[in-house]
Amino acid sequence: MTKFDNKYDIELSDVERQKNLDEEANRIAQSKIQEIEKELKKLRLELQLRKNLSLELEKQKQIAEEANQNAKKKTQELDKLIKKQNLEAQLRKNLADEMKKQKLIAIDAQDEALKKKNEIEAISNQLSKYLAPQVYHSIFSGKKEANVVSQRKKLTVFFSDIVGFTSISDSLEAEEISSMLNYYLTEMSQIALAHGGTIDKYIGDAILIFFGDPESAGVKQDAIKCVNMAVSMQSRMDELKNEWAMKFGLKEPLAIRSGITTGYCTVGNFGSEDRLDYTVIGSQVNLAARLESIAKPGSILISFETYNQVLNEINCIELEKVSVKGIREEIRTFEVLTNQKDERDNEEIKTDNLKLTADLSKLESSELDKLEEFIGDIRNRMKGAK
Repeated sequence: MTKFDNKYDIELSDVERQKNLDEEANRIAQSKIQEIEKELKKLRLELQLRKNLSLELEKQKQIAEEANQNAKKKTQELDKLIKKQNLEAQLRKNLADEMKKQKLIAIDAQDEALKKKNEIEAISNQLSKYLAPQVYHSIFSGKKEANVVSQRKKLTVFFSDIVGFTSISDSLEAEEISSMLNYYLTEMSQIALAHGGTIDKYIGDAILIFFGDPESAGVKQDAIKCVNMAVSMQSRMDELKNEWAMKFGLKEPLAIRSGITTGYCTVGNFGSEDRLDYTVIGSQVNLAARLESIAKPGSILISFETYNQVLNEINCIELEKVSVKGIREEIRTFEVLTNQKDERDNEEIKTDNLKLTADLSKLESSELDKLEEFIGDIRNRMKGAK
């Protein structure tokens, strides 16, 4: 090998080495480029991520702001709701307090009203004792007013008193008279009310009662009720005949007589604007008192007008006509037979010129003697006339 060959070999070796170096450099450069490209790609990715993150952050920021606005709005609404609820709660509390207060006031008012009601009822009960129950109820129910007013009505009027009350009063002390009279009036009043009678007044031992106002069952039924009441009173007096001596020391049992008539009367409130009396006035009241005054003890005397109403229901016998004060014509009178025994014991003789009625249960021998003398006298006068 020549020197040239050696030189060539050296140069070739350098070229190869250079080539290798270049390849190595190129390879390194490629590697670097790849690394740079990776870095660039990574950077681009990071940049995109940052951009996306920025956008997302912006979006989230907007969402957060909107959420914040909504939260503020909801908070405001919640505050309003809380205030409203607090206000409602306060109102409820105030209302509850007011209701409690009003309840206490209502309870106090109710207690006061009950107290007043009891007072009024007590006064009313006291006042009711001064009025007939029918009149009392008609006034307090509003059917009648306490005005000075009256009206004409056909009534049945009853009048009774105790036989010989004046002489009885003289033999008793005032306390005994009051006790005895109150007992008697209580018994008779209970019977009157049971039959629907309106008790007008008590005049000492006398009782004035009428039927037909303020309530009426009709003129006929009113008359029948009145006569039945009188019969019940006589029956009750018969039941009590043994009590007067035991309770009040009376030597003889009390006896009453009664008069009844039917006709038109004036009934209503009489008096002044400050003091009224619910009563009945008229000729029929006077007639009932007159009939009572001429009735026998223990008997019931009625007028023809009353008899005409009760004749189909109640047994009666006609007595002689009588003249009474204040009435021109003579009055036909009838005695009520209080039981069947009375009907059998009463005998009547009636002709064109003679009328005789005898109560066999009460007829005494002295009266028969007088009758015989009367008949004998009549016979002698008739003989002398011939």
